[in-house]
Amino acid sequence: MPSFFSHAMVLRGLKVLALNTVIAIAITLFDNHSFGLNLVYSHCIGISIWAFIEVFNHFLVDNWQVHVHRLLFIVPVAVVLGYFTGHLLTDLILGTTSFQYWKQTPRMAFGMLFVSLVAGGVISWVFVSREQLAAERQNLEVARRQASEAQLKLLEAQLEPHMLFNTLANLRALIAVDPQRAQTMLDHMIAYLRATLSASRAPSGGNTHTLADEFARLQDYLELMAIRMGPRLQFSLDLPDALRAQPVPPLLLQPLVENSIQHGLEPKVEGGSIRIAASASDGVLKLDVEDTGMGADPAELLPPAPHTTGHGFGLQQVRERLATAFGERGAMILVAAPAGGMSASITFPLKA
Repeated sequence: MPSFFSHAMVLRGLKVLALNTVIAIAITLFDNHSFGLNLVYSHCIGISIWAFIEVFNHFLVDNWQVHVHRLLFIVPVAVVLGYFTGHLLTDLILGTTSFQYWKQTPRMAFGMLFVSLVAGGVISWVFVSREQLAAERQNLEVARRQASEAQLKLLEAQLEPHMLFNTLANLRALIAVDPQRAQTMLDHMIAYLRATLSASRAPSGGNTHTLADEFARLQDYLELMAIRMGPRLQFSLDLPDALRAQPVPPLLLQPLVENSIQHGLEPKVEGGSIRIAASASDGVLKLDVEDTGMGADPAELLPPAPHTTGHGFGLQQVRERLATAFGERGAMILVAAPAGGMSASITFPLKA
């Protein structure tokens, strides 16, 4: 059962006080009694009715998202009880007796009771409708978020075997050239895949996977590639301490690093270097992957056309995962360097 004194209940109470004052002003305009007297009656009756509705609502139905038949039961009972309770409170405060009022003008007394019933029903219906609408919007937002997380996990699941097959292909090529180095690479690969596949199972689209984890996996992967390429591969990773705990989707940079090695550095006779860096500015996280390889195919620099497959799988995965996780706030830019090589930059909002 929710807490009785909730934030929503306090807001409803303030609205009731404001409405009681408006009713007192309206009655004074068409009545011979003073505004002060009408204000006391209005507040005592209005607050009593509201209090009974809140009590019934809290202990009988748990929330304001009630069905119509419940509302039709709660409001009349609460209004009648609140109406007479309000009169008794007014008598205690002002030292008057409401019995004379009912005896002298019964039609007016019953008329005010009827007005209270109508007003209580309308006001309660408005409160219920507004909170039902707010709850529906909240449920819709939750459903959208769950759908986005499911889509992100699907994309990550597609990326895992792609990364695994690429690594095994590198190992197969090395076995024929240098079996001893291939065995060393296999040992590293086992440890790397165990850590990587475990990280990729992080819940909620990677909210528990940090930049430190991402850079550690990239360090492992680049060490593996260095075994195969030897001195032809130089790499550096730059991660400021202030950004180590930033959450990111798992394996977000992996396709960019693979792309740089396979299409940029490995085909180049003398090899080259790759630099991975993280920085932050104005609430935006920026991740850079830069290489000095062969450069990029111009087609790779543009987002793929809709419904195309088989081209730039890794880059397309990065774009889709950014769109799923961050919407328009996530972006990836690929730039071919004039002197050769390629630079990829990913940006999305920092998480406080």
